[in-house]
Amino acid sequence: MSAAAPALKTASAPATVNDTATGARLLVSSLERMGVEVVFGYPGGAIMPIYDALTGTGLKHILVRHEQGAAFAADAYARASGKVGVCMATSGPGATNLITGIANAMMDSVPMVCITGNVPQGVMGTDAFQEIDILGVTLPIVKHSILVRDASEIPAAVEQAFHIAASGRPGPVLIDLPKDVQFATAVAPFGFNLPNETIPLNHDAIAEAERFIRAAERPLIYIGGGVKIAKATEAVRAFAEATGIPAVATLNALGTIATDAPGYLGMLGMHGTRAANEAVQSSDLLIVLGARFDDRATGKLAEFAPHARVVHFDIDASEIGKLRATHVAVAGELKPGVEALTARMATAPLTIDPWVIRCASAAAHHAARYDAPGEGVYAPALLKQLSEAAGDRFVAACDVGQHQMWAAQHCRFSRPEAHITSGGLGAMGFGLPAGLGAKLADPSATVVTIAGDGGFMMNIQELATLKRYGVALKIVLLDNSSLGLVRQWQELFFEENYSEVDLSDNPDFVKVAEAFGIEAFRIDRRDQVEDGIARLLAADGPCLAHVVINPKENVWPLVPPGKSNAEMMEGA
Repeated sequence: MSAAAPALKTASAPATVNDTATGARLLVSSLERMGVEVVFGYPGGAIMPIYDALTGTGLKHILVRHEQGAAFAADAYARASGKVGVCMATSGPGATNLITGIANAMMDSVPMVCITGNVPQGVMGTDAFQEIDILGVTLPIVKHSILVRDASEIPAAVEQAFHIAASGRPGPVLIDLPKDVQFATAVAPFGFNLPNETIPLNHDAIAEAERFIRAAERPLIYIGGGVKIAKATEAVRAFAEATGIPAVATLNALGTIATDAPGYLGMLGMHGTRAANEAVQSSDLLIVLGARFDDRATGKLAEFAPHARVVHFDIDASEIGKLRATHVAVAGELKPGVEALTARMATAPLTIDPWVIRCASAAAHHAARYDAPGEGVYAPALLKQLSEAAGDRFVAACDVGQHQMWAAQHCRFSRPEAHITSGGLGAMGFGLPAGLGAKLADPSATVVTIAGDGGFMMNIQELATLKRYGVALKIVLLDNSSLGLVRQWQELFFEENYSEVDLSDNPDFVKVAEAFGIEAFRIDRRDQVEDGIARLLAADGPCLAHVVINPKENVWPLVPPGKSNAEMMEGA
């Protein structure tokens, strides 16, 4: 913590079994017992007892400057660390400011526990000051929610929340604590028998999957974000290496197969590579690992992989067959399922050399080019150089927009933890607080927030959080003075009617960053890029590179809305 941060006062020791303690102390002690180290939050009236109990404990509280920043930071902390992220806020507007972050975690299956204060139970339902039915509001966007009515229930509620958040298909869990429950005292029972929800491996389905793979001439591995969540990265890599089957990945699965690995064809879908989409459309068998056939990946679903049968592995049985008919369903833990399939496939090699050669040839033929004309900064080339210069410790925390797609297409990712983005929800404003959370989760990593000018302005206040805690986050701000992705769609699909996308009145971002006490500099020519990347990566503390790019530059390729992935558009 920097010298500017306020000192912590001394508090009593954590509550233990059979201690009498306030609900607030029980909550804090329960978090400590669950191994929580970092909490992101913002105080207020209805959660004040918890903040009083928080000081002087072993928990590191990060005071963000907006509750949405707390939720996004906790989300990215979970993705980077593999632990459950924790955020908290007061009632009313504090709780509602968490909602976008909670929805983001739900869409991307991120384990997160969100703690909100609420008005005392005696005035609930009376429209009391800063009262909101946060359980009702968040019902569609949480995996589970708990309203604690008695202080003695707090330890059990916390253990249950962490178990539910992290088990099976992960997701956010809400704990709502009325203020009177936080003040009340109770005996603290700790330790509960939580259910073992392991789904037994279906060996018959694994054998059937092997049969389908051996019968295929053009099999393809379709990797989703569930592989990282299941900690099955190495198992999937071993399967790909053992079989030689080419692979594609969704946005949230980038890095599962290293970008430069043999047989890897890149991201599929709306802004995927042509090689990846062509392979999907030509394949006769999709081996789907932890993916959900998202519309941005499939394009027009009725014409997606029209010749392919489907073998689908997923922890969430409800995803299997939901959007695409499945020929072999393997529901359950991904890692043991893939390992069992790999063992079976190792008994005899596949004979798919023509298909492997065809995919490799397409990847080479459609490889991205970086020799764009002109003296201006070409964003794809800059991002490629940045990721290569940062090496295997590189982590990109991306905001949402054109820069997000360029990063997905052109950055080098050696591991899935290296790519953190708002995939399912596509929430602008994610990048800066996500970079904060990821850097706190993995201080040794070279974490770089990649943002556009539109999204960056949505949570720009978190620059103050970086400065306060001395978080050495690097920021690449790609400024095209517009809402670039919206502008591109208006150009292509709305007859160039550029409605409300002009951001040419942006502030001087270098001066803004410096006003927050953060090092910053500007790049607007291609010959400045190499030195700029070196300066950014060498900075001791947080640093912002304001990169000015051509406002007319588009993201290519692009599958138009409602079209098949075979109908990709290319730039001029």
